[in-house]
Amino acid sequence: MPPKKRFSAFDDLTSSPDEPEKMKIQVPDMALPMEDTPQVERIERLKPSQMLPDRFQPRRLLPPSLRSAFYSGKMNCYQAAMEWLEMAKTDPGIRQELDRLLAMGSSFEEHGQIKSITGSWGQRSDGEFVFQIETGERRFWAACLQYASSGAQDEPQLRVEVVAHPTKQRQVLENRHAEPPSAVEQACEVATLILADLGITAPADISDDYEYFRMARNQRMPAGLWDRLIPIMQLTRPRMVQLLNILQLPSPQLDQADRYRLSERVLREVLATPRDQWERMIRLAIQNQLTSDEVAEVASTPIQTETAKGTDHRVSNPVLPDPLRQVTRNFKKFVTTVTDLDEYDREQALDEIADTVVSRGTGAETAELLEELSRLIRVRIE
Repeated sequence: MPPKKRFSAFDDLTSSPDEPEKMKIQVPDMALPMEDTPQVERIERLKPSQMLPDRFQPRRLLPPSLRSAFYSGKMNCYQAAMEWLEMAKTDPGIRQELDRLLAMGSSFEEHGQIKSITGSWGQRSDGEFVFQIETGERRFWAACLQYASSGAQDEPQLRVEVVAHPTKQRQVLENRHAEPPSAVEQACEVATLILADLGITAPADISDDYEYFRMARNQRMPAGLWDRLIPIMQLTRPRMVQLLNILQLPSPQLDQADRYRLSERVLREVLATPRDQWERMIRLAIQNQLTSDEVAEVASTPIQTETAKGTDHRVSNPVLPDPLRQVTRNFKKFVTTVTDLDEYDREQALDEIADTVVSRGTGAETAELLEELSRLIRVRIE
């Protein structure tokens, strides 16, 4: 008998006729001893509006401008999703992240939800109970964004696992398995594990999320702590210390570095410059996709200034690496990437590049350049 066609993104998650629509909420006894493996109390089906992501999750998905309103309850998850979609129209960094989340939301429609969200029930300050997400925030936001962008009438339902004792360790492991973290996310992961090991939680009145992660840099590390972190992070102690140093950057620069996924080596070079140059160096690294060597080169070059006519203000002209070097480096990266693809993916990539070049009106000029490059390469081969 052929399988029944799924008409809704969440048909496989809806309650059966014999299942009660409302399930009794049981808050786990937090006095019970911690266990190495989480004890799954039960599986439920909840709407995203019944859930709340961890504000101090090391992987910060929601943009900074929306976090305060969302976590204070002034904005629900769907309103945040709508604002997020609007922001993506003018910010390529946000657009890139949203494209990945929307693709995940679309996969729910085709395949259903494959992996559950985990967490536990907790009480908010207003006395209402909410499901606090331990792992699966990406799945949560993917469903919210899909719902907000599709105009669907019925709120989706997601499968969740209620665990007795959520842990930061499981949260970090889930993040690292789901997607390679950025350097800033890794710094927050190390900080989170240190604070969790020491039993330090975020103060109730903290306004800047990064201030919580920075608390890890001021702690005295007890014996054996780094050894407990190494199996989770799969990094050496010196490497984790280097990552923690990233948290010295001001919060706006951390957000930018995280959104555009600047590498730890690039950020290390930024930190080596005077503090008043950090914002400028972050901006230049993002705009020009600088490597760590190029950041060091820019930092070592004096800033050229000129006096604006009729004023006493001085206009800074940032000195960037030689354009010839940038072109050569980018082309080497292109050749290496394309060469590593299999035959099918390579053809797909070249077809898409050809379409893009022609659609922009530079097809003939690009063809001439590539023919000249081909001639020069063949001369050298022969």
